Amino acid sequence: MEHVATNPEVRRVLDGIGPRLRLLRRERGLTLEDLAAATGISVSTLSRLESGKRRPTLDLLLPLSQAHRVALDQLVAAPATGDPRVHLTPLHRERGNVLVPLTRYPGRVQVFKQILGPRERKLVTHTGWEWLYVLAGELRLIVGENELLLRPGEASEFDTAEPHWFGPAHTDAVEILHMYGPHGDQTVLRPPTTE
Repeated sequence: MEHVATNPEVRRVLDGIGPRLRLLRRERGLTLEDLAAATGISVSTLSRLESGKRRPTLDLLLPLSQAHRVALDQLVAAPATGDPRVHLTPLHRERGNVLVPLTRYPGRVQVFKQILGPRERKLVTHTGWEWLYVLAGELRLIVGENELLLRPGEASEFDTAEPHWFGPAHTDAVEILHMYGPHGDQTVLRPPTTE
């Protein structure tokens, strides 16, 4: 029986964790000190993990997956199994921002999970309709002359022909579900029926 440390596939997965941790931290605009404060893991341990000088253990990876708001198997890049729709791939990444498509229906309503880091306030307009639901953090939304602060569990929808912008309300990232109807498609809310 082959020992885990000599298994080439296992070694490849383990060797990829450090660079992946560094990329996640940098994409979210975090310093090692920020991450240490969020996880309780020392700066030196985090640095050694990212550089590959320390092998990751479950007790280190669990708080890191929580801090980065990603599944543990995303940190270790475990081989995909089962239904490919369960293994979502980010469509677009910028510093502090991650966009993961949850649907892929051309010309129809699109749904994304999005993590937004601090970004420039720049109002835009385009055809369509948007619906935003906050999962974690606080979202600042500007639509025309109106400005809203949305907290976890709160949602807003608006016509994108109105000048608009949304992003984190503070320096921390915000996690949202983002639904966009390209042709002005609007959500239909139905009250519960009583029978």
